[in-house]
Amino acid sequence: MSTDRSKDLNGFLESASQTGKIIREYAEKGKVIRVVSHLDADGLSAAGILGKSLFKMDSNFSIQIVKRLDESVLKWLSGLKASMIVFADLGGGYLDLIKNYLSNFHVVVLDHHAPLDVQLDNLSHVNPHLYGFDGGEEISGSGVVYLASKAMDESNIDMACVAIVGALGDLQDKNKDRELSGINKYIVKDAVKANVLEIKRDLIFYGRETRPIHKALSSTTTPFLPSLSGEEDKCLDFLSRLGIKLKEGDAWRTLSDLTQEEKKNLFSELAKLLVSKGFPSDTALSLIGTIYVLPRENRWSPLRDGREYASLINACGRTGKDGLGVAICMGDRGIALEEAESVYDAYRKMLAKYISLVTSEPRFMEELDAIHVIHGENEIDEKILGAITTILSTNGFFPEDKPIIAVASSDNDLLKISARESNSLVTRGVDLGAIVREASMKFSGTGGGHNVAAGAEVPKNNLSDFIKCINDLVRGKLEK
Repeated sequence: MSTDRSKDLNGFLESASQTGKIIREYAEKGKVIRVVSHLDADGLSAAGILGKSLFKMDSNFSIQIVKRLDESVLKWLSGLKASMIVFADLGGGYLDLIKNYLSNFHVVVLDHHAPLDVQLDNLSHVNPHLYGFDGGEEISGSGVVYLASKAMDESNIDMACVAIVGALGDLQDKNKDRELSGINKYIVKDAVKANVLEIKRDLIFYGRETRPIHKALSSTTTPFLPSLSGEEDKCLDFLSRLGIKLKEGDAWRTLSDLTQEEKKNLFSELAKLLVSKGFPSDTALSLIGTIYVLPRENRWSPLRDGREYASLINACGRTGKDGLGVAICMGDRGIALEEAESVYDAYRKMLAKYISLVTSEPRFMEELDAIHVIHGENEIDEKILGAITTILSTNGFFPEDKPIIAVASSDNDLLKISARESNSLVTRGVDLGAIVREASMKFSGTGGGHNVAAGAEVPKNNLSDFIKCINDLVRGKLEK
């Protein structure tokens, strides 16, 4: 935990605790509570934690998952019967709109995005930025929700592992050790204490404990492995050439079954593969790091590994199966888990297809003096644009000296924008969340987010001017 005196951990924890008690009070009185959360892994984890906490209290509540918070959503919410509306993993950047539409409700915002400075009566707002913490890397939206839920009932400590899943889904382990930091470490301690989390250091592959080695290898997208990610047959050939035995008797071996020598050999060959494909020499290091294991999950379940859990529920959210993702986070297994696994397998293959398409055809790419632009207006599904942008920005496909701005068609004549940058650009003063918010407001759009990851929606006819504005704003920061 940081010792920076400008960070007020006790104040933040007290804010979460007081807000959790307010939610509990409304629930105990039988008042209608509407929960609104985002469709990504962090948002679904947040909704699952709060949903299970309210369900245990036999509360009168409902959960709505949205892909964005805008005037149409807020107008719809304003017409619902409810006493309290809880925004999870969103809301902080839209307090002006919330004030306009929801002044008659008690509004709770449990968010980790940079907030607007807007005063609102009947508002309970828990946000790490208000206490000096970076919501982009020190705590996720589901982490904020967890701390409030823990105050509702101490037994909710068993949901700490779901908050860790949300943080991993939000890539808050984006450092050389792939370890969660900041307030996330406080939540990790809770999860370990509750015996719902174990921590190891090893090779990081999806399905490292649950899938045959070749399937785990083909499922890996961070880093993206050219000719291997999404290609099970090629992974079989690759492993066979390395002399790695795939089965022990009739049983498939998993990554966790490999000897240390086999792991070293596998890592070495993957590093050579990445370098041969033009990736930076240190890209393979992202394959080694901290492993977050959920020991109460079945040995062969994709939910046993925190990162794979996050990828599975993210796939549900991105493919219109958000209710399934929330159900998994609330503890549903059996048929629900089988369906979620099928969704994830199809999603993973779709991602591999899009990544191969984008990186092999120059028509998708445009390089300006301060940014890279990916034009997927008519060919990339907007629901998975963020995942594609993340993969491209974290796997050495582009130099880290410029942010990546990706574009896809949305609805109502709008374009979806997804923006990512490296931590090195953050240290040079480039705050993508602030830049995207400023540019989108100039062109009748909405946007915002974290310094390293942001998103927006803008009218299609404003795209060229919007891109130019982003480029100018980034250049201005870099020139300083």
